[in-house]
Amino acid sequence: MRKGGNMIKSGKLLRVFLLLAILFSVTANVQARHHSFSYGYSGTGSNSEDVYVHGYTRKNGTHVNGYYRTRANGTQRDNYSTEGNYNPHTGKWGHKKAKY
Repeated sequence: MRKGGNMIKSGKLLRVFLLLAILFSVTANVQARHHSFSYGYSGTGSNSEDVYVHGYTRKNGTHVNGYYRTRANGTQRDNYSTEGNYNPHTGKWGHKKAKY
């Protein structure tokens, strides 16, 4: 009798976990869509011209992997790392405030 009760509880727990995972996924998707169309951020949309920077080794021996960055154009507002902008190569949103 005891085993059956535990199986029912674990089944309910699994359903609750799956429901929360789906809810979190939908919420994250809505937030990402909101950020991409929001005007409350300092970003103006990422610069469409990107440049690949090849990997290199620093003087202290630290290796830096290759990465994409936006082409320099005199403003930080369209850099991938600026708030409100999205980096399609990493899938991450910018987090830095533009200084100029």
